Amino acid sequence: MPRESGLSRGPAVAIAASVRDGSLTPTETVDAALDLIAAENRNTNAFTVVRSAKARAEALALEQRTDLDVLPLAGVPIAIEHNIAVEGESTLVGSAATDTRPAAADHPVVRRLRAAGAVVVGLTAVSELGLWATTESEGRISRNPWNSARSTGGSSGGSAAAVAAGLVPVAQANDGLGSVRIPAACCGVFGIKPGRHIVPIEVGADSWSGMVENGVLATTVADAALTLSVLAARPDLADLDPPGRLRIGLAVEPPARLFRVDRHWAAAARTATSAALAAGHLVEPTTLPYGESIISVGLRWLAFCAREAATLARPELLQPRTRRHLALGRLVQRLRLFRPAQVDRVEARLLEFVERYDVVITPTLAAPPPRARAWHRLGWLANVVVSVRYSPFTPLWNMVGWPAASIPMGMHPGSGTPVAAQLAGPPGSESTLLRLAAQLEASHPWQRTIRT
Repeated sequence: MPRESGLSRGPAVAIAASVRDGSLTPTETVDAALDLIAAENRNTNAFTVVRSAKARAEALALEQRTDLDVLPLAGVPIAIEHNIAVEGESTLVGSAATDTRPAAADHPVVRRLRAAGAVVVGLTAVSELGLWATTESEGRISRNPWNSARSTGGSSGGSAAAVAAGLVPVAQANDGLGSVRIPAACCGVFGIKPGRHIVPIEVGADSWSGMVENGVLATTVADAALTLSVLAARPDLADLDPPGRLRIGLAVEPPARLFRVDRHWAAAARTATSAALAAGHLVEPTTLPYGESIISVGLRWLAFCAREAATLARPELLQPRTRRHLALGRLVQRLRLFRPAQVDRVEARLLEFVERYDVVITPTLAAPPPRARAWHRLGWLANVVVSVRYSPFTPLWNMVGWPAASIPMGMHPGSGTPVAAQLAGPPGSESTLLRLAAQLEASHPWQRTIRT
């Protein structure tokens, strides 16, 4: 049986406070997390690498630091998505085609987390090259903690499952088309993708030429805000005082008529706006100016992924769906189908939109997560169709590089999995989104994990 203290499943804010005041040690918090992972990871397949010996050594070294009593994440066990460099570990990005050599140094976000006192206990599952909205690979299917027959979402499904199952209180993840918000919504945790240039994102497999940002998955808004403040080196982001009176638009219509929105997911957005109205904010129905964004996102997804995949060590080992995707991407590049002006037009319309609204609320997803199955063995079209059908609301904010978050708003009676609302705003609105989310959490709390 795992050794559990009362705080072993979080929240991270409480764990760090207990370590700072000496009532817990980093070794105790890390041991508790590693025991939980050993006992329960098989239920979700959230972790691909568990750093048992290294994490314990790092916890012991952390105890010797003279500044332990002031570290914001002192002794907090954290998971890192397996496409971010952690010194001494591979950076597989969910694929046998990538370089298996251990990273020589930490990615900047890992350095910041460690400097703040967090301990990396493991690396989490990600879909191949982070391309897909479900998370599986050969011999491994990540499963939703609330209903193991359902997917965790993707591409950061492992990180979301690890947090929702209570194996770690917070996890780093990155978001290229919704890869933080989609699994956050599927697994019933809070997830935030900051806007462009807020958190370090190195050019390479985790950048997608401007569409990807490093974000956070957590069971509480306070935990996410604290962790994001560390990643961004901005302590102000951890301040969750209520925002001033906001102008909020409720946009439940999908980006195109071909999409259908499950009524329970639409209701999640309406629940969030009702809570915002009760908190004193101005709320009105609206329609987002999606324009040609769906086509532009698709072309960019193909073109830039093909460009960055050119450095793969063993491309012949890519999954069939990924090989087809990259072939189509090369065609898009050759025909020059994607042009920056497409994005400029979409963003110009959005800038006009936010002259009227500080925040827009949409459903995070249009339908429950798909079945947990070996999607990587199916064709490209099957994977694209399932992804687009259930997650049409998230990609817009990646294309323009604006911040967005997903907040739990109940349970779906059919799938037995959570539903969620998406909060999005203009550049620089990370603090506004977090403060609003904290208000919504206070008036509409959710079960933090499947056990607590």
